[in-house]
Formats: sequence, C-alpha cells, structure tokens
Amino acid sequence: MQFSSRTRDLHDGVVARVQAMGFRIDRLDAGNGLIVLLVSGRLSGEHVDTLGNALRQESGALAIDLKNVSLVDGDAVQLLALAESNGTELKNCPKYIREWVNRERAARHGEN
Repeated sequence: MQFSSRTRDLHDGVVARVQAMGFRIDRLDAGNGLIVLLVSGRLSGEHVDTLGNALRQESGALAIDLKNVSLVDGDAVQLLALAESNGTELKNCPKYIREWVNRERAARHGEN
C-alpha cells in the first residue's frame, strides 16, 4: 500500500494531514475562541488516532465538523461519542453517524 502524506503542526498550519488514501483535517479558527476541526474523507483505522491526537492538542471551545466525512468505523464513533461527552460539538453530523454516536453514548452511560 503506497500513499503520499503531508503533515503540518496543527497550530501553525491549516492542514493537519493529507493522504491520498482519503483523509484530511483542517483546523479553522471560527472566532470567539472556537476552533473547528473540519474532517474530510474516511475516518477509520489510523485516522482515528490522528483525530484523537489533534483533539488532545486543543484547549478551549472545540467543534468537529463532519460534513465531508464519507465513512466511519466503530473506533471513530467511540472517539466522537467520547469527544462529545467531553464538551466537543459535533457539527454537520450525518444522520447515520449521529444515531450511532447516540447509541454509543447510551451504552457507555448504561455501563456507569
């Protein structure tokens, strides 16, 4: 499997990582202290770790915009549910992802 990759510091550049395999995070300053991570492509596998690392680098008001996400897996849904539980807003969340995140949060809530 061959792919190209370009990586920049999330705080200095706009693009966090671009891969020919179809994943990208753009860090946008929405004003009023809100940072939006615009996620595009397939959020699965190693990309879940990349998003998790990006989330850990941020402080303050944070949102994840999912309008350009084409696919998620179970690990991605777990991360999104946890992020939302910790106060991160999920913007433009496709209905199937929203339903899956809600089920994941309900299952987690049932465990506690």
